[in-house]
Amino acid sequence: MRLKTKLLLFGIGWVVLISGLHAYLNVNWAALLNDYRPLEQRKITVAYIPVTCQLTCPVTDYISKYSLSGEEFMPRLFHGLPEIKEALISNRVQAAFIVAPLALALKAQGVPIKIVYLGHRYGSAVVVRKDGPIKTFADMRGRTIAIPSRFSDERLLLFRAMKVYGIKPGEIKMVEMAPPDVSSALAAHAIDAFVMGEPFPSQAEMAGFGRVLFQARDYWPDYMSCILVVRQDLIDRRPDVVQVLVDGIARSGLWLDTSKPHREDAADFVGRFYYNQKPALLRWALTKPMDRVTYSPLAPRRADFDMVRDLMIETGVLNKKLDFSEYTDTRFSDQASTQTPWKYEPGTATAR
Repeated sequence: MRLKTKLLLFGIGWVVLISGLHAYLNVNWAALLNDYRPLEQRKITVAYIPVTCQLTCPVTDYISKYSLSGEEFMPRLFHGLPEIKEALISNRVQAAFIVAPLALALKAQGVPIKIVYLGHRYGSAVVVRKDGPIKTFADMRGRTIAIPSRFSDERLLLFRAMKVYGIKPGEIKMVEMAPPDVSSALAAHAIDAFVMGEPFPSQAEMAGFGRVLFQARDYWPDYMSCILVVRQDLIDRRPDVVQVLVDGIARSGLWLDTSKPHREDAADFVGRFYYNQKPALLRWALTKPMDRVTYSPLAPRRADFDMVRDLMIETGVLNKKLDFSEYTDTRFSDQASTQTPWKYEPGTATAR
């Protein structure tokens, strides 16, 4: 065989090998094959971002793999709420964990979604530099604070605290920033404070430069942020599947609240397999103290959402007074109230 032919064959073989490795490592074959299943047999895709208020999504996926029914849905990791919003609108995902104000804003814009469950309670905090000049929230006048989005409960939380201290909206500069960037921005003195969900307050604490100024519950009893929304066409077409999803999320929340070992185990497998975060960080956020984030009870309540809606209108991010029944479907959470925690312990091969 001539040298030129050998080189050609070698080149073709190399391209095939690299292409094969790329396809194996980077193509989500499960999601790709799912699109070719009959509509009634497809698993629903659920979007989430790597924060503790959405922890029940990966926990449900992980534990359900060991159950008799197997995987119940297909979780898909995103790194920001704008990308999830576009995926929901275009039907690339059928369900998603997003913040409550964003859900109301999308519904007001005509996006066909319904809130079916909550993701957590509490779990957000205002963080300042440990050696900085801010000792109380009154010291925030003239300072810059990072928020995850103008459509976030964290932004509304600031307005509740500002009312207590008589601080006017123009006296604090709020800048939108991706949650993974806030700790480094605080350390670099690019911002004076941030208000985010866990584990980012814990990240600043663990690194030694951050201090929690106050927790969300200090100014917002029964604080909630992330909620589970489902597209209306899925609710209409496959309500049984939506119920299975909500049941799984409810059972995961109860499982997480059952014991400290369960939370430590969740920190390990979620950090390694889903969030790409150090388990020690999630362990800190989930256990110091245990009620830093809670995962039950999580049924949507009218009073909670009326408060969010009215604050959104007051702060200029919602221009119509939606009724609770317009954007929620409580039949799934009503059924989920009968659920019990997963019967699953670390290291076992079965879950029930």
